Amino acid sequence: MSAIYLSHNNIVSGYGLDSAVAVENIRAEKTALKVVSDNNILPVPICTSRPDAGILNDAFEGLRTKEDHTRLEQLLLLSISKTLHAAQLPITQKVGLIISTTKGNIDVLEPQNPFSEKRAYLGALGYKIKTFFGFQNDAIVLSNACVSGVLAIAVAKRLILQGTYDHVVVAGGDLVTKFILSGFHAFQALSNAPCRPYDQHRTGINIGEVGASVLVTKDTALLTEEAVTVLGEASCNDANHISGPSRTGEGLYRSIRSALDQSGLRPEEIDSISAHGTATPFNDEMEAIAFNRAALGETPLNSLKGYFGHTLGASGLLETIVGMHALAQNTLFASKGFQELGVSQPLHIITETVKRPMRTFLKTASGFGGCNTAAVFQKADR
Repeated sequence: MSAIYLSHNNIVSGYGLDSAVAVENIRAEKTALKVVSDNNILPVPICTSRPDAGILNDAFEGLRTKEDHTRLEQLLLLSISKTLHAAQLPITQKVGLIISTTKGNIDVLEPQNPFSEKRAYLGALGYKIKTFFGFQNDAIVLSNACVSGVLAIAVAKRLILQGTYDHVVVAGGDLVTKFILSGFHAFQALSNAPCRPYDQHRTGINIGEVGASVLVTKDTALLTEEAVTVLGEASCNDANHISGPSRTGEGLYRSIRSALDQSGLRPEEIDSISAHGTATPFNDEMEAIAFNRAALGETPLNSLKGYFGHTLGASGLLETIVGMHALAQNTLFASKGFQELGVSQPLHIITETVKRPMRTFLKTASGFGGCNTAAVFQKADR
């Protein structure tokens, strides 16, 4: 079987316009989360992370577009353009495009939004991205709650292995909007302080906003310093509840086991886990149970939600990219906000950013509808 790699990448976030600046701030344990008041999206203060509108608009003007684009389209177009420029990849029939998002251009449904409501269709979002860059194939828009980003990488890998494409650009993004925040507010799941995954005193979730992209390829000539090989991936559904995960972690456990089996690695060969870690009681507890069932309770683990917040359909892709850089730098990034274990099963939460030799990491994601996805990555041999 041919090796499939993740290589050139970009993160547009509250930290700035590229992956390097985001990773540098994470290594320094600086969060992009802050408390803001904006009655246009919620009548109470929220803790969130969003790209600066002025910086985003200035950077987007440099793309010299011929039409107006929504904020999400700007995030995705800017991120993809930086990834494609770095890769110097010609767009041919053998280059695919996958977009991972939960709600897409949901903000166009709000009053006074200048765009047509038809832009809310996920297919319309895919068409705008495809036509801007001149992709010769229709975009695949993958919307499977919060596992979308990791699942998009898995789908890209499979499409390349079956010969449909030689390369796939995977991009992910979601917005901080009234629609999304009101839903989590109704669940009483939002925290007005920076989230604290797995912590005894966690008070809920933060919603964040990013645009991220990565090149998935089989071409070793396109590998970067932080490139990784996709050794294994798998998905499984709990079939438990629309908003509540399995109390036994069944779906996540099975995803992890299948991904490990495909990778050929044993649990003790995983150097770190980039977990979902939303800082909600049910999710954190379910993950702790699943990791211990998979013999990973002692593996160093972090959640990056304390840096970006939960970026929904982009979160798995974003956190995979950060994991790539962590491997390249042989660094375990601290799980921001964690102080005291607040789950029933033991976990090795990374409390301080440290250097150590690393070769592999496991990325997991879970989401509404009981979906779970896991992927195993290893430093690429160049």
